[in-house]
This record gives sequence, structure tokens and C-alpha cells, in this order.
Amino acid sequence: MKVIDTHCDALLKLQQGMRQGLTLNYRNEQTIETNLNRLRQGNVKVQFFAIFIDPEIPSDEKWQHALEQIDLFYSEIIAKNSDIKQIKNWEDIAKLNENEIGAVLTLEGADAFGNSLVKLRHLYRMGVMSIGLTWNNANLCADGAGEPRGSGLTLLGKEVVKLNNENQILTDVSHLSVKSFWDVMDLADYPFASHSNARAICDHPRNLANDQIEAMFNKNGLIQLVFNPPFINEQKQTATISDLITHIDHLCALGGEKQIGFGSDFDGITSFVKDLENASKYPVLINELLKHYSEQQVRGFAYENFIANMPK
Repeated sequence: MKVIDTHCDALLKLQQGMRQGLTLNYRNEQTIETNLNRLRQGNVKVQFFAIFIDPEIPSDEKWQHALEQIDLFYSEIIAKNSDIKQIKNWEDIAKLNENEIGAVLTLEGADAFGNSLVKLRHLYRMGVMSIGLTWNNANLCADGAGEPRGSGLTLLGKEVVKLNNENQILTDVSHLSVKSFWDVMDLADYPFASHSNARAICDHPRNLANDQIEAMFNKNGLIQLVFNPPFINEQKQTATISDLITHIDHLCALGGEKQIGFGSDFDGITSFVKDLENASKYPVLINELLKHYSEQQVRGFAYENFIANMPK
């Protein structure tokens, strides 16, 4: 069964290797949980690749770090692997051949472009298809989930959401503060949670409360479940697939059967769901889901819900 995975941090690992003088082979590098061989083994048809800039990076170096990750996306993932095709428009997913895997470039945190809408437009031109305004910290666009102040979008942040709408770009709510989330919901045509779970099941600030989940579903927003154990089991570094299914059950009970999917966060997490340690293990998850849901429902979770709800 085909899978769409809407979040991984492989680009950061490639960049860390490059900055240490290493050229990691994306096809089979064992430290990369979403390497090409593992995507194939897991039947991943489309993988989203996040550009992530550590908040410790000085502000005047963040744009360079973003450009390095984009360059690695093109030079190490696209150019060296003819069977990986960049998704530049949402319609491109349907054009993938049987043996091809789609690669979507995304941005996790507006820190990369600061207050420059010129840089943002360059990101669009370079193929970024989803924008998360924050990581956990605050920046010039919004407050993130880890910012104690808990404020919402700035005027700049609101302008970014409007530009996303104009360009059919997803606005990712996964790392936003609660106030920022609601500001996005007021403005976004394409709200999207690339990797979040249910806060009613696991009370973590990175997860979404019931009213947020219902608002997403009411606006045709997608919620992609994350495989990070602390977001599955409160204050724990371990989780099982059964624990993850509890979140799926909850989202379905809130009306999301046709609006949920997967955003693993592979290559960005340090603990794993048992038997779900990298992209090659997706068939284990699919087989377990088929014990609880119909094949049609599982196909929705894995792939078809995203296709049905992506920007048109």
C-alpha cells in the first residue's frame, strides 16, 4: 500500500554531514531513516523534506543554512537519484510513474527568511510547497508552541499566510502556539498539520486540542500523525503501534477519518515507536491498521486522504 509521509529531517542530517566534511549517500546511508532504500521498502510514494534551522544558529547565518539544505535536496536527492522526482505542483503527484517517488520541499520555521518577503518568494520559486511559520520558539512571524508568551501572528506572519494562499502553499500549524494556531485558522485557505497528534490523549504542547482538531477538519485541513513517542505517550520515550492507533481512533471519533495521514518526523526524533524505527517499517504499521480498520480506511490514512484534500 502506497504511503505519503509529510515530515522528515533528512536534509538536516545531510547538512550536518557536509559541514563535517562528509558526503552522505542518500540512497543507502544507514543514519538516515528516510534514505531511498528505506522509502522503497516502506512503499513510500511521496516524502516531504523539511528545511529546518536550529534556533541556536545566528540570525545572519540562517538564510545560508536554508540555502545549503535546499542545495543538498537538489544535488544529493534529486540529481543523484533518477527515480526521485521533485513535486513542484500538487498535480505532479498524480503524474508519478510506478517506479518513481515524489519529493516535496517544505520549510519548518520562518526564521530562514527573517522579515524578507523577497526571500520567501525565492523559497516558493525553489519549490517549497509548505510553510510552517515557527518551530517551538518565537520569531518575527509568530510564537511557537514552546514560547511562554503564547502570542499569535504578527502582521508579517499574517502577510505570509496570505501569500501562501495566493501560491497554493500549505500553512503548517504543527509547531504554533495556540493563539498563533487560531490566527492561522482565520486566514489560511490550506491549513495543514504536518506532524501532530491528539492532546486529549497525550497532553503535550506540540499536540492539538479537540477544538483545534475540529476546526481543522471543518476547514478541510489535514492532520498527519507523528511517530515521536513523547507526543504519543505523555512524558515517555517509548510507544507501541497500538498507542499510536489510540490517537487515530480519537481523530476519527472527532470526524477526521478522511482527513488524517502520517508525518513521521523520521530523522528528527531520537526515540521510536516499537517496530516503526524507520521508513522501511511502514508495512508493519499498515498491517496492524488493517486489523482495526477497513482497507479503504487504511488507504485513506496512508495516501488517499492527502490526495483528496491537497490544494486544487
